[in-house]
Amino acid sequence: MAMRRCGLAVVGAVAVGALVVGAGGTAWAGDADLEVHGSVVMSGDLVEVRVTPRNLGPDTVSDATVRLSWSAALADTQQLPAACARSGDREVVCGTGPLAVDLPGEQLVVPVRLQARPSEVTLEVDVAWGGGAVDHDRTNDRQRVLVLATGDPYAF
Repeated sequence: MAMRRCGLAVVGAVAVGALVVGAGGTAWAGDADLEVHGSVVMSGDLVEVRVTPRNLGPDTVSDATVRLSWSAALADTQQLPAACARSGDREVVCGTGPLAVDLPGEQLVVPVRLQARPSEVTLEVDVAWGGGAVDHDRTNDRQRVLVLATGDPYAF
């Protein structure tokens, strides 16, 4: 009988561990409502994006990832900030660092070069990963903006 009790205790511990760790082996990081806002300017083949992530809470986020996607292909060579990496022909991802509740995160300044010199480009900015936090309001996680090659900043 002692053997059976031990087996139930182990099964119970594994079930509790599965709830805490969750799918993919990462711990649940609470609830957070993440949003992104900023501006973008294009001149010739150079596009500079400024993104400020924000966490509306209720829990803090240790790190998140913002994805920047363009409707035009990026040049082969890029000089991206340390927190950013190219993830496709038209895409860059950037880590935000910690996001406290109700305070703007550190602004990301991401300059990229396009392969061509289009007269316009569409930029999509979204939260690709929320640090493991559950975001119940995904309506403010994605922004889309049409950018004309005028050298003027466009807000999103």
